Parts: sequence; C-alpha cells; structure tokens
Amino acid sequence: MGMNKNRVRLLALYLPQYHPIPENDRWWGKGFTEWTNVGKAKPLFIGHYQPKVPADLGYYDLRLAESRNAQAQLAKQYGIEGFCYWHYWFGNGRQLLERPFNEVLKSGEPDFPFCLAWANHSWEDKQFKKGGSNKLLIEQVYPGEADYVLHFNTLLPAFKDKRYVKVDGKPLFYVYSPFDIPDVERFIVLWNHLSKQHGLSGIHFVTQTHNVDEIDFLRDKGFDAVNIVRLFHFMKEDYSFIEKVYMKTLKNIFRCGQIVDYGRAAKYFSGKEDKLDYCYPTIIPNWDHSPRSGRSGHILINETPEKFRKHVRSVLGSVFSKEKEHRLIFLRSWNEWGEGNYIEPDLRFGRSFLEVLRSEIRDLYG
Repeated sequence: MGMNKNRVRLLALYLPQYHPIPENDRWWGKGFTEWTNVGKAKPLFIGHYQPKVPADLGYYDLRLAESRNAQAQLAKQYGIEGFCYWHYWFGNGRQLLERPFNEVLKSGEPDFPFCLAWANHSWEDKQFKKGGSNKLLIEQVYPGEADYVLHFNTLLPAFKDKRYVKVDGKPLFYVYSPFDIPDVERFIVLWNHLSKQHGLSGIHFVTQTHNVDEIDFLRDKGFDAVNIVRLFHFMKEDYSFIEKVYMKTLKNIFRCGQIVDYGRAAKYFSGKEDKLDYCYPTIIPNWDHSPRSGRSGHILINETPEKFRKHVRSVLGSVFSKEKEHRLIFLRSWNEWGEGNYIEPDLRFGRSFLEVLRSEIRDLYG
C-alpha cells in the first residue's frame, strides 16, 4: 500500500546509469555498465561483504520500462515520495545517461514523482576504476548564458510534468557543485525569470554541502535550501589525534581509504542545523566505494538494520516540527551500487532497510 506523502517528504537520489552507452563502450569496453564494477568487486578483508548482489530487482537494465516501474512500485510501498534523478549536462547541450529519465518523461510511466539533480562535474577515469590515472573523460564546462537558456528549455517539459516534485509550488532542482558554477547567482536569477515566463512560479533551488559553515553563504548566492551531507563528519568530530595522523599516513603513503564501523559514522550523520526550515538532512544506509576504487575507497562496515533505525529515527525527528511542505529529506541513495550506497534489496539484507524506513515513518508520523 502507498503512504500518505504529507508525513515526510523523502526523495531518493537515483543513478540512471544501468544501461550501455557508446561513450562507456569506448572508455571501458563494450557493454560496460555500473554492474560491471559491482559484479567483479572482491572482499578486501575478512567479513567484507563483496560482491554485493541485488535481490528483488536483479541486475536490471534501465532501458526496460518493467525495471523502472518495479523500482517505483517498491519505493512507493516503503514511504519514498519520489526519485531525484542525477542529470548530466556538461555544457553546450552535451548530455549523458539521459535515456532512462527521458523515457520516464515521454511515456508518463511510472506514475511516480520525480525531480532532477544536476551532477555538474567533469568525469575522470579514476572515479570509475581503481588505479585510474586522473585522465579526463569528459569536461564540465559553463559556456555562459545561451547554454543556461538551452539547459532550461531542455528541462522545461519535465518541470511542467504533473509528476515533478514541487516545494511551495515550485519545481525542485538540485545542484551538486555550487562553487563550480562561475556565475551561480546569475544562473539562478535567469532560471527563475525563465520559469515565470513559462507559467511556473519559479524554481526551488537546492544545493548540497558537506560543511555547515557554508549554509549562509549558499543561501546568499540564491539557493532556497541546502542538503547537508555529513557522510565523513566522523573523521573530523570523532577521530583522536593519533587516528587523524594514521588516516593521513594511509591516504598519502599507502593510498588507502578508511574502514569504519557504520554505527560510529552514523552518529554524525545528523545535526542541529537539520531543524532549520531551509536545511534538508540526509539519510545514508551504507557506503562502500571499493567496487570503483579498490583499497583507496572509504568503507563503512557492520551496517545493520538496527543501526540504520537509530539514524533514521534521529533524522525523521529533526524535521518533525517543520511544516509539511518543508519536511524534505534526501535518501542517499536509492541505487548507487558501485559506491555501496543503496537501499534497493540485496541478498544479504533483503528489504530490511526499506522495512526500517517504513516502520520509523509510521511510528513518528502515524
């Protein structure tokens, strides 16, 4: 059964990667998708759960409407309001991985809310492959106003779709790297102006930060709200001096990431800023970057549904006193399997993490 979407507005970040594209064929070999890295991942130490194997939805192909519908059905069942699709616009009209979302838009299915998150960063080979050499695969550029207009016009049919997630009547648009846009204030003013010309009441601009000290600065730039991602805050808040030295040594000399208990990290996933109307917290079920980056990736270990429950409860509580419209939370992520950051069912935990999400929403919001 679906859930009352007014309880809490949970938006799951969604990777539209799982289908072959000519560029990936060229860079990594024919037929490459994110599943390639996921399937060949190896355990790096005793008790390390790799490879992670999808359960209910299988190794899906996002060109298939059946796969996209099954995902939406599952998300709806467990209290997620909508998907926030990563959107790749590199400048000069250049897009990648746009097919799944375009098909959702054109077909009208699934009938499930969505919004877009602009992943405005260049791609380097090291992001997708251990031992990559910083080779630039595709560069993110900002050619100026004409490209902003083209970008807006390209997304206008999505913004006007009845399924598009709105906040205060405005379509929500998420920006990954706010500091990379050279004239971000101009970009925001322009899009708000264009949206009003096309009968919308503006755009609700959200960006992300890992640093709470940046919140006011980002708001001054024109963002309506900030999604706070405290994934690695524990390193700053919880590490002793000795651990910090050890961490630097591992990173700089041995090129190794951190291996940390999920429960220890999760204590720092939320904070007092989450109670502010214009701050949207993040729910993080897990993290294991090793399928993409081998030993140099950070890994959270010993994640369990019970540890996740504690974290979910804390985040849900932090938005409780906000008005319904602004009780937004980002779930990071729905399906980032290559980063070990997903809530889709796997063979180890099944639907347990989704069950926790649903039961905690029901407990707090009735």
